[in-house]
Amino acid sequence: MAERIYLLDTTLRDGEQSPGVSLNSHEKLEIALQLARMGVDVIEAGFPVISRGDFEGVRMIAEKVKGPVIAGLARATKGDIDAAWRAIKVAENPRIHTFLATSDIHLKYKLQKSREQVLQQAEEAVRYAKQYVSDVEFSAEDASRSDFDYLCQVVERVIDAGATVVNLPDTVGYAVPEEFGDFIRRIMERVPNMHRAILSVHCHNDLGLAVANSLAAVKNGAKQVEGTINGIGERAGNASLEEFIMTLYTRRSIYQKELNIDYREIYRTSRMVSSITGMAIQPNKAVVGKNAFAHESGIHQDGVLKERTTYEIMSPELIGLPKSNLVLGKHSGRHAFNEKLKELGFSLNEEELNRAFQRFKDLADKKKEVTDHDIEALVKDEIWVIPERFKLQYLHFTGGSTVVPTATVGLVGAKGLVEEAACGDGPVEAACNAIDRITGLPGSLVEYKLNAVTGGKDAQGEVVVKVAVGNLKVLGRGLSTDVIEASVKAYINAINKAAYEISKPDQVGGVVDLNGNDDNRKNLG
Repeated sequence: MAERIYLLDTTLRDGEQSPGVSLNSHEKLEIALQLARMGVDVIEAGFPVISRGDFEGVRMIAEKVKGPVIAGLARATKGDIDAAWRAIKVAENPRIHTFLATSDIHLKYKLQKSREQVLQQAEEAVRYAKQYVSDVEFSAEDASRSDFDYLCQVVERVIDAGATVVNLPDTVGYAVPEEFGDFIRRIMERVPNMHRAILSVHCHNDLGLAVANSLAAVKNGAKQVEGTINGIGERAGNASLEEFIMTLYTRRSIYQKELNIDYREIYRTSRMVSSITGMAIQPNKAVVGKNAFAHESGIHQDGVLKERTTYEIMSPELIGLPKSNLVLGKHSGRHAFNEKLKELGFSLNEEELNRAFQRFKDLADKKKEVTDHDIEALVKDEIWVIPERFKLQYLHFTGGSTVVPTATVGLVGAKGLVEEAACGDGPVEAACNAIDRITGLPGSLVEYKLNAVTGGKDAQGEVVVKVAVGNLKVLGRGLSTDVIEASVKAYINAINKAAYEISKPDQVGGVVDLNGNDDNRKNLG
């Protein structure tokens, strides 16, 4: 019988540490619910002590997401562990994940502590966390560069203290597969009480080997693998969970391992994470990139048409990628639209369905053919919303090589319809300046990304922006067949998020240590 491997998804913790990514609580909850649908075993929901936002996000996920274990990260200190417990205590299956560096380079330069001091602190942290929960994970940060004998000593002691999972990160992505596999095998053989805990690995991708190192670890005794959707994370990112999952599936005759995963949710999860974080997926990304199942070479096309397995080792339908691409048009009804949504993996409530169907009809009037990708983008734009303080009523703009670009914008808010006009270097800047005058929340455009959802002159443009409003940085997303309108919608979406964040209460139950530095969340590999 195949051996069970557990998956810990850290998209919401390590993944959010990707440069430029910042998620609010509702966005984190949407991703967590989708991860639960996909079937991951553990969701590392965040680092509760680090900020009010992180605490609120972890607590919301712990309360509302059922099925997976919900883990909160904590440094090996009582304050961190207390905050983690307060955030996750309402979870169906709570876990405290505490960590401490064990490599000599971290001990000397970061912690400035002796080996014996760190050994004692690790043991005490696990014992303290064990008072709150039965499920405690301990991570030996920078394990792959630690002195082997000392690391074995740490692992043995934390298991004796009650750790149920021991994680050995390749924090800086330095290991190579043969070396890392041997490292895990030696740990399994050397630590006398290793059988009392699950051995986990957390590999970074600095040399592009995170998935390969994770697979080598599984071959040699690791039973939990930590990673992120699309491989996002610090620096070059983490092990890409969808790549790891599909390798175990495709080469199951070699690995003989099983996962508790709904493979049909992989593609949807990948697209959701990309859309909410604003991190585009490279076209040639393994498993989920838009070219992963595309064939341009005539020889390849001929082979696939005759027998798919000539050039495809995976079925696109298995990961939830729709086989058909041409779909509905302006004459399609609500029932047909809803059936297509179900086929694409979306389950909308009545209100969401009504809004999405109206937007579909509006889009169908502008496009001859509405594809699955169009519908995916449209539905995502409808579902992932925050309260709209300002809503676009209309947009007019003029411009040209000899004309100063000018935009007139009408926004509907608490005071009804408010109109303003402004100039700028281009129509987008002019519209944003007009929006700033209406909202009283002047934003600065930090990043701007434009992607075509599909091909053709009538393709929808998807715009993702990062906007700074004071010290707050938020992502905004907009969709339209007009790229100027998509840009304005993205900016308004960001301003609405900023307004929502600003309006939230300053305190979250009075339990968050606000003296923490945001950089502290980057301590763990």
